[in-house]
Parts: sequence; C-alpha cells; structure tokens
Amino acid sequence: MRALSLVLLTVFLGGCSQTESRPPNVVLIVADDLGWTDLSSYGSRYYETPNIDRLASEGMRFTSAYACPNCAPTRAALMSGQYSPRTGIYTVGSGARGLEKFRKLVPAPNQTELALEKTTLAESLQAAGYRTAHIGKWHLGGGGHLPTNQGFDVNIAGNERGAPGRGGYFSPYENPNVEDGPEGEYLTDRLSAEAVRFIESAEDGPFFLYMCFYSVHTPISGKPDLIEKWKRKEPVGGHRNPEYAAMVNSLDDGVGRILEALSRQGLSDNTVVFFYSDNGGVGGYHNAGVDSRDITDNAPLRGGKGMLYEGGVRVPLIVRYPGVTAPGSVSDTPVINVDFYPTLLEIAGGAPPPSQQLDGVSFLPILNGGQTGGRPPLYWHFPGYLQGRQEVGAWRTTPAGAIRDGDFKLIEFFETGKTELYNLREDISEARDLTETMPGKSTELKQRLEAWRQAASAPMPARKTP
Repeated sequence: MRALSLVLLTVFLGGCSQTESRPPNVVLIVADDLGWTDLSSYGSRYYETPNIDRLASEGMRFTSAYACPNCAPTRAALMSGQYSPRTGIYTVGSGARGLEKFRKLVPAPNQTELALEKTTLAESLQAAGYRTAHIGKWHLGGGGHLPTNQGFDVNIAGNERGAPGRGGYFSPYENPNVEDGPEGEYLTDRLSAEAVRFIESAEDGPFFLYMCFYSVHTPISGKPDLIEKWKRKEPVGGHRNPEYAAMVNSLDDGVGRILEALSRQGLSDNTVVFFYSDNGGVGGYHNAGVDSRDITDNAPLRGGKGMLYEGGVRVPLIVRYPGVTAPGSVSDTPVINVDFYPTLLEIAGGAPPPSQQLDGVSFLPILNGGQTGGRPPLYWHFPGYLQGRQEVGAWRTTPAGAIRDGDFKLIEFFETGKTELYNLREDISEARDLTETMPGKSTELKQRLEAWRQAASAPMPARKTP
C-alpha cells in the first residue's frame, strides 16, 4: 500500500512539474474599430460590456495603449513587430484617398500584403512549440498571403478584405474562408463558436489563438432583438446608436463565450488573454472640425479613426495573466502594437527572429507590476490621405507623422510643415497646442521624429509638380 502511494505521489508530482514547465496558452482578441470609451470599464454609461469588464477586473487595464489610425497597419505591426516604414503598410488600399484635386501631395506607395519574408509572430510561436489559429479578420493579403502562409495552422474567415464579405454580418457570408451557416446566423456569434471549438480541441501543447472579430466595423448591423433592446435605453453623451450598441453587445457576448470555454476546459489558469482594438472608434469628427459621419464618440479624446489625434490611435487594452497580473490593476504606461511581439515571445519563452528587427519592447515587466518608466518613444507615420466627406475636401487626416515621448506628443503635418504639441497628462483632449509656449520641446520632438524617419527609411509624400 505504501509502495502504491509513493508511485501515485511520483506520478502526481511529475504531472505538476510538467504543467508548471509548460508555457501558457495565449489568446489575443482584437476588436475592429472599437473606441477607447466604448466599454463600460473605460467609461461608457450607454454600452454595456460585462464580460470584457470582468476580464478587466481579473487582470490589468491599460489607459495609454495605442494602435495605428486604421486597421491594416496595426495588424501588420502585430504580426511583424515592426513599425509601418518597415512593412510598407500605412493604410487600407491606397493613400491616394479622396478627390485628387484636394490633395496637395502625392502619397507614398502603400503595400496591401505583409511580405512573406517577414517572420510573423505566429511563425515565432510555432517555432516555440505552439499550435496556432487565426479566426476572423486578416486584412494582410489574399491568396498566397493568407494566415496559413504566415505561420497559422488554422485559418477561419481570414482573407484580404477589411470588412465582412458581401453577405455582411448575416449568413450567407460570401466569405471563401468560412462556410455559410443557417440563413440569418450572425457572424460574430459564428466566429465565437469557432474559437470555442478550437479551444475545446486543445491538446497537450500550448496554443496561440489570434481572435480577430470583424465587429464593430461597418456595415453597422446588429441582431434585430438586440437593436430593439438598445432602442429602449436613453443615450448618454455621444453614445446613442442602438445598432452600434447591439454590435458591441454581441462582441462582448463573444468574449464571454471564449472565457467560459477556457474555464470549462480547465485552461483559465494557464492562459494569458489579451483584449485590444486595432484603432480608435468611428466618431468624434464633428467635435474635431471634420465633416464626416460619427457612429460613436471618443470624448474626452479628440477625433476618431483615421486621425493621429488620441481618438484615432488610443485604444482599450486589457490583459489577464493569472498569477502575474494583479486583479483590477491599472497601468498608464504607454504601449503600442509593435510591443506585442516581444511581449508574447517572452511569455512563450520563444526566440526573436535572427534577421528581423523588432521595434517594440516587451511590456511583461508591467504585467508583473514592475518598473514602468524609461520606455522609448512611440512613433506613427502616415504618408497618405483619409477622406471625410470627400466631395468637399474634408479630411480625417492629410499626410502626417507623430511621436509620443513621456507625457508629450507632437504631430507634424507634411503638407504645411505645421506641428502641434500637447501634454497628454494635463490635456488628454489635445485642446491646448503648446508649440509656441514650449518651442524647445517642440523642436526637440520634431528632430527626434525626423531622425526616426531617417533611421527607418520612411518614405515621404512628394510635392506635386506645377
């Protein structure tokens, strides 16, 4: 009997050791066009997001997380660990947006595919022993450049499109990489179900699930019963669109299903969950003086998607890492999309690609509750145009670049050479341009931005010939 007990104890301890030595699973959930204040845990009093809020209560909420001003360059940065000048992906489609007669510069060329020569985050995690799955929006190339060409074992619904297929959010989807469901099935629900199936199929090795919801990207199209629910709720501030609220509702339900699947499979304690958005919300334009359609509102941030003001680039980020992140903790340290690659590699115990420079820094020390100061500046480069109401020459942005260093942020507009300087700690709404009152700081940051562009070989838009 004593010998049997010793055998069982040995097996148990061996099993514990194996579990403890196994790197954690990673679930990276990316919402599309979800604004910084579109979650109740980030201040909305209209939208209700109990599942995402629970994730925040169990982990760390970042208040100064950043993305690119629109979707494709953020996704390229997540997968490559590099800023846009190294991938050539600055925008969606072309930087020559809007009517040509209103453009004062010739935009720099824009790539629409992530080069196969790039070693993606998925490929690095595969090399570290991870099973990898991409579900949802890819937007980094079609045939030959799909997720399965870039390190993912599984691809469901990912293609070159930046929005749902011609079927929109309801089946039939007309998406070549996901089978149609029953007529009327809702895409967000379907992708959540696919994620649950992948989690349920998890074997002994660790997995990386890159869960990219199409929601809440246009077309604004919620489930009818949820739209009716939100019609009965009084608007609060700029949050007033029942169809959009219904989409946020379904997104939150999907996150809840993923968290429940992890719990049901006994994987919660050994899984790191990230929740993030690829750019700011579609709104805040009128308050920023731009003639464009507001769907939501990013106040107190200025502007929205497509702009280098905070409303276009500051996004929600929540991380739950059991045993590492303190429940309910908050960090105001700036982090940006290129930081995910080194962070996830460090979590997984993987090695960085030998011939590919990673521009970001790991924020695992922040998750550990350690030192948060001294990080390098954050950079943006956008050498093209994004139109608002194009028939009147209203721009969400003209060619521009930006740098954030500590509390200060400088935006440079390439058409005119004009710069704007803001202290984000004192003026999160970017209402007080400090260029004239702090000329030394303005000059310093402009020079650092120029030096970074030169080091990164960032192409600039050209002057038109007369």
